[in-house]
Amino acid sequence: MAAAGRLRGRRPGLTGTNGMIQDTQNIEHTNISLPDPRTLDYLRALLGFATVTRGPNLDLIDWVRGQLDAHGIAARVIRDDTGTKANLHAWVGPQGVPGIMLSGHTDVVPAEGQDWTVPPHAATERDGRVYGRGAADMKGFVACALAALVRARGLPLKRPLHLALSYDEEIGCVGVRRMLDALAAAPVRPSLCIVGEPTSMDVALGHKGKMALRAVCTGRAGHSALAPKALSAIHLACDFVDGLRGMQAELRQGGAQDADYEIPYSTVHVGCMHGGTALNIVPDRCTLDLEIRHLAGDDPAGLLARLAGHAERIAAAQRERFPEAGIALETVNAYPGLDTRPDDDAVGFVQALLPPGARRFKVAFGTEGGLFRQALDVPVVVCGPGSMDQGHKPDEYVTLAQLRACDDFLARLTATLAA
Repeated sequence: MAAAGRLRGRRPGLTGTNGMIQDTQNIEHTNISLPDPRTLDYLRALLGFATVTRGPNLDLIDWVRGQLDAHGIAARVIRDDTGTKANLHAWVGPQGVPGIMLSGHTDVVPAEGQDWTVPPHAATERDGRVYGRGAADMKGFVACALAALVRARGLPLKRPLHLALSYDEEIGCVGVRRMLDALAAAPVRPSLCIVGEPTSMDVALGHKGKMALRAVCTGRAGHSALAPKALSAIHLACDFVDGLRGMQAELRQGGAQDADYEIPYSTVHVGCMHGGTALNIVPDRCTLDLEIRHLAGDDPAGLLARLAGHAERIAAAQRERFPEAGIALETVNAYPGLDTRPDDDAVGFVQALLPPGARRFKVAFGTEGGLFRQALDVPVVVCGPGSMDQGHKPDEYVTLAQLRACDDFLARLTATLAA
C-alpha cells in the first residue's frame, strides 16, 4: 500500500502500557527451528474440523481444551445460548497482573460452490504450503498460538499469556462479544491484544467499522395487467439503491478520507435483493441486504441517519396514493473500526519482535480488534501468518515460511513475558 510508509516510525525500546512492556532491543532476530512440529500437528487437526460459520464448533473447542488439559493449561469454555458453539479463553502464567492476549476465530467461510482441487476440510501439504479451508483465515494463527501457549507453560513467566478463540466472526464478530463481557468483568485486563488475522506477519493498525443493514420495502400488491394501480416494492427498492449510489459518490468525493486504506473513503454496498413471487404479480415486499464500511472520520450514526432520511423521502412521495408505502431500515449487526496510533508503545513493542522491514499498514477487512479496544480499553494490533489474498478462495493455503515467522514472533513474545 503506497501510503503505508507514512505509518512507519522509529522502533523504540518498549516502555509503558501499564508497565507490562519491557525493553526488547537486545532480543536477537535469529530463526529458531520452525515451524514447531506442534504447530503443524495442530494445524492438521484444526483443518479437519468443518467449522463453517453459523454452524457448530464444539468438536473443535473440545479438542483444543483436551490439548490444553494435557499440558496443564487452564481454560474456560463460554457457550452460546444454543449450546452448539462456544468461545474458549485459556491462559498460562501468573494471575493478578496484566499480560498479553492472542485472539483468533474458529469459524471459516463455506467452501461449497468453489472449485477446490484438494479436500477443503483437511490438510494437504505440498510445495511449502498447507492447503485447507481456514489455513490462512485463520487456523494457521490458531495453531501457532496453541503451540506458543504450550511452550510458554514451561517458562518462568512473570506476566501471563492469554488465548481467546471465538465463533461466528465471519458474520460480524458475533461470538466474541459474550467472551468480552466476561473479560471486562475480570479484575485485571490484558495490556495488549494481538489479533492474528493474516497480515503476512506485518503490523496492521486499523480497519474500517461495519454496519450490516436490512431495508424492508413495502408496496401494494396487484395483478401485473393493472400494474399502475399497484405499487411495486421492487421499484421502491430500486429507487433506494439509486440513492445509495448517489450517497457513495458523495462519500468518495467529499467524505472523510484516509489514504492508508486501499479504498480511502467509507463505502456503501448492496449485496442481496429479494422480492416477488411470480411475473404476473406486482410484489408488495422486497428486502435489501446492505452494508456500510466506515472510516473513523465518518460517524456511523450520521451515515445511518442519512440512509433513513433517503428511505423516508422515497416512501413519502408515494403515500398520497399508497398510504402503506414504506422503507424500514434494520441494523442486523455492527462492529467498530480499529484505529491504533502508530506511536502507541504497543505498536513499537510488537514491531520490535518482528524482523526489520515489517511494515505498518491498515487492512480492508474487519476484525474483532475494535471490539477488544472498545470493551477492554486496551491497545490492539493485527498480526498473523498468511495473506487474505488466499483467504475465502478455493485452495486456500498458508506457507510454511509464514508459519515459521509466526512461531518465531510468538517465541520472542513469550520470552519477553519471562524476562
